[in-house]
Amino acid sequence: MNAKAVVTFNPATDEQLASYPGLDEDGINKALDLAVAVQREWQKTDLETRAQALRNLANILRNEVDEHAALISTEMGKPITEARGEVLKCATTCDYYAEHLAEYLSPKAVKTEAVRSFVSYEPLGVIFAVMPWNFPYWQVIRFAAPTLAAGNGGLLKHASNVTGAAVAIQSAIERAGFPKGLFTSLVADHSAVNRIVEDPRVAAVTLTGSEKAGSMVAEAAGRALKKTVLELGGSDPFVVLNDANIEAIAPYAVKARFINTGQSCLCAKRFIVQSGVVADFENRIKAIVENLVIGDPLDPKTQIGPLAKAAFVDEIDGQVQASIAMGARLVTGGHRIDGTGNYYAPTILADVTPDMPVFNQETFGPVLALVSADTPANAIALANNSQYGLAASIWTANPDVGLELGSGINSGALFINGVVASDPRLPFGGVKLSGYGRELSVEGMHEFLNVRAVWIGDMPSVA
Repeated sequence: MNAKAVVTFNPATDEQLASYPGLDEDGINKALDLAVAVQREWQKTDLETRAQALRNLANILRNEVDEHAALISTEMGKPITEARGEVLKCATTCDYYAEHLAEYLSPKAVKTEAVRSFVSYEPLGVIFAVMPWNFPYWQVIRFAAPTLAAGNGGLLKHASNVTGAAVAIQSAIERAGFPKGLFTSLVADHSAVNRIVEDPRVAAVTLTGSEKAGSMVAEAAGRALKKTVLELGGSDPFVVLNDANIEAIAPYAVKARFINTGQSCLCAKRFIVQSGVVADFENRIKAIVENLVIGDPLDPKTQIGPLAKAAFVDEIDGQVQASIAMGARLVTGGHRIDGTGNYYAPTILADVTPDMPVFNQETFGPVLALVSADTPANAIALANNSQYGLAASIWTANPDVGLELGSGINSGALFINGVVASDPRLPFGGVKLSGYGRELSVEGMHEFLNVRAVWIGDMPSVA
């Protein structure tokens, strides 16, 4: 495999940012060998040493938040205020695992006929992570913090357009006190992914991305009989019942859809609103959406930045125009924004039906699909009418009703009267084509541990 340089571009200006030398086959092999050797020693370190490295990493991210946030904004276009929030969330997650490390890794006693029996949690080895561009720090840290703290090593193949973030994260991890080589960002061509997945030096694999990428990695890992965790696409329903306070929840609805310029698997995408309040809901969100500030992602006032790549503008516009041709009603937006950069107008489509692309496909951009439901039961049926099952939210004056209805939605997370968000205290992951396995909380840490049963008895005596 020949090494290829990786070039990054600013999606707001189309200007080249940097060029990074790529790794050839020999470079990848050296990184794998080093990771294995360093991990074998790292797993012997005491938990307090690991916890202190996490606390150091949290402090580095907080102290350097402006530099890291600016890198995110210039590489993939996230508005700077959201980019700062992403970096600070990473710091919080490092502190969370530092605080709970001993609790999550302590052996759990189990009473059996043995003199002593327990369950131990032991590192698997070197974990390979394939990560996307849309949350370039958060996706990595939510994998790396629990994985490295548990005694594993990590190799990262990041999306090429955020290579600068990948390099910066590795630097921060090493400066925090994790040994050099334990975590390495591989600047390599995407064609190397399957070869790395199948390499015997890799113990397990985690991927966040599209279902196509997930199925390819899962196939390669399956051939090698390796554990995988996949966090894939999403088309989350945002269900609003007739008794909801529409004026109060309208700003939350807009936030749920347009955060990160709509480029999130966890964004609400299908807004399923009961017919008694759908007109009011449409009018209120229209007023908010039309006042969203579009502009330079480095400007703190900006709420909508560019899409990460020019091809994404073509894709989202194709979904919008096809849905309009099928009968969707354009409320606002629905067009590219002229000028430099990959900008698309914040868009609302109403009268959306399940046969339209904005309903039955994942929309990765600033497009909100509004669907009317006659009854709560109809709303839940529409929510389940999707190949995805990442998360769902229900908005109602009666939380008990919301919980009862929500239990009928197939999803990895359910929020009642709240915008869906990942949280280090709660497990995160999906069902159906949204993937399998969990990240975050204790469940996320245990995904890449050998959960070993230990049984100890007395030496039998001679009868």
